[in-house]
Amino acid sequence: MPTEGKKCTVEGCKRPYRSKGYCNVHFHKWRKGEITAKPRYKICKEEKCKKPLFKKGYCEQHYGAWSASKKPGAAEAPVAAPAAAAEAKPAAETPPANA
Repeated sequence: MPTEGKKCTVEGCKRPYRSKGYCNVHFHKWRKGEITAKPRYKICKEEKCKKPLFKKGYCEQHYGAWSASKKPGAAEAPVAAPAAAAEAKPAAETPPANA
C-alpha cells in the first residue's frame, strides 16, 4: 500500500494518512470546509461566502448581482419630477353643452 507509514499533516495528529494529507477525521472536516488551511476548491471573494467559484472571482449568485449592476440603465431608472408630471397632464375637459 503506497500510503503506508504516512501520517496526517495536522499538527499533533498521529492518525494514519487517508487522502489530501489528512487522516479520516481531518479529511471529513476538510470536505465540510472546517479546515481552511488548504481550501477544497476556490471560493467566492465576497466576505463570508464559501460557495464555489463561478466567474471573475465570484460564486454564481454574486456574479449575477455584480453583472446586473454593470449593465447600463439597470441601476438608474429615469425618474420624472412630480411637478413636471402634473404639468404634462391636459386640463380636465368639460363635456359638450349640447349633450
